[in-house]
Amino acid sequence: MNPLINSLMVRAADVPVIKPAVELGTPLLLTIAAIGIAILLVMIIRFKIQAFVALLTVSILVAVASTIPLKDVFTVVATGVGGTMGKVALLIALGAILGRMIEVSGGVQSLADHFTAKLGAKRVAVALTGVGFLVAIPVFFEVGVIVLVPIVYAFAKIANVHPIKFGLPMAGIMLAIHVAVPPHPGIVAGAGVFGADIGLITLISLIICVPLGFLSYWVASIMNRKDYELLPGVKAQLDEFGSKDIIHEGHEGKDHHVVAPPRPGLIIFLIAAPIVQILVGTVGTLTIDKQSYWYGVAAFVGNPFFALLVAVALSFFLLAVRRQWSLRETGEIFEGALPPIASILMVVAAGGVFGEVLRTSGIGAALSETLDQLGLPLIVLGFIISLALRAAQGSATVAIVTTAGLLTSAVTAGGYTPAQTAVIVIAIGFGALGLSHVTDAGFWTVVRYYGLTVSDGLKTWTVLTTILGLAGFALTFVAWILVGGLSA
Repeated sequence: MNPLINSLMVRAADVPVIKPAVELGTPLLLTIAAIGIAILLVMIIRFKIQAFVALLTVSILVAVASTIPLKDVFTVVATGVGGTMGKVALLIALGAILGRMIEVSGGVQSLADHFTAKLGAKRVAVALTGVGFLVAIPVFFEVGVIVLVPIVYAFAKIANVHPIKFGLPMAGIMLAIHVAVPPHPGIVAGAGVFGADIGLITLISLIICVPLGFLSYWVASIMNRKDYELLPGVKAQLDEFGSKDIIHEGHEGKDHHVVAPPRPGLIIFLIAAPIVQILVGTVGTLTIDKQSYWYGVAAFVGNPFFALLVAVALSFFLLAVRRQWSLRETGEIFEGALPPIASILMVVAAGGVFGEVLRTSGIGAALSETLDQLGLPLIVLGFIISLALRAAQGSATVAIVTTAGLLTSAVTAGGYTPAQTAVIVIAIGFGALGLSHVTDAGFWTVVRYYGLTVSDGLKTWTVLTTILGLAGFALTFVAWILVGGLSA
């Protein structure tokens, strides 16, 4: 045997398994977990402490309270960070870069212009809902809403209607995509905690989100029969808007000449390419014998890291090079995509720490045993817990990673198939879709940019997201039945 490998194996064997110093009973462990969650919510909601700091602090407090030896507490912390970030950090970073390239190139505007031209002015809301579906796959929710706001304003002025008429259905499906479809951070983090297959999650969640897009349009159209007050600030912006604002004038490229926005077909290709690559690899690994050379090829080609890396490379050549952006410009765009996701990555890392503490302390196992006695499917519990955490503290990402941490032991011990595990993750994601209200930054983005009062925002946006969350879970439960979840 290679001496280096032998040395590493000996070292690994010498690492002790970390266990609590005192075996605490299930009631006490669950009490510690409940108090920990309560402290977490108070820190985030009452004292406005950043979610990363709050999660990390609570994780350490729970570790100490559950009698994990003090000398091992930060070993558990490091294990949680490494185990989670190793699975999700590259996905989130590459996804952010791809989204930024599409945004800066004018690709979002190009898609919007194309869809509205094809469907006609009378179907602008339908067109923007379709645009929102596509744009939301690589672009973060808040960014997508803000980038599309000028288009919503322009059409709202032309039609002399409230911006919410066009913006509400679009924003609804964008948030559904954000919580359920990779490479967005919450769902990717949940998949990382459970070790779920990203390809299966992408396939199932995209199928579910298609009818949700139609539902978002239909529910919003009913809500929009009522007239809503338009806040003065947004009304002033609409009054200043001219028809010229709907025309995208391109971006400066090499030598500062203006370059027309990319064709919509190219943007659709860049969005679809990594999804298709992941799905092809997933189908290959499900159908090819594991001993075959081609199984390894399928696993390599369909790896989400590689698929997104290929998509970023394609965006470099098809957007940056063809549009004659300088290497310095392109580098700045790449780098500019990363700072906004830093806090998200830290929340994901802290969520991984929380999950590792729950596992090591035995709280996860105790919770798993207690949940089994309730007789409810794990998928239902995941949805309910995620929905409750979302309503309480606002962040979808925090809700997903915290729920995943709580249920890790139950999923691990449940003997679920890859498809069943993927569906559980999606259910948790849709739990984080509903009840978006004043604790959620996304709520304020919608209210602020579409000119709604808080009261009208609660009547429209909060209700719409909750309906979409419940519908998403209902469709996910159908998927659960189809993959044999009820017999698990």
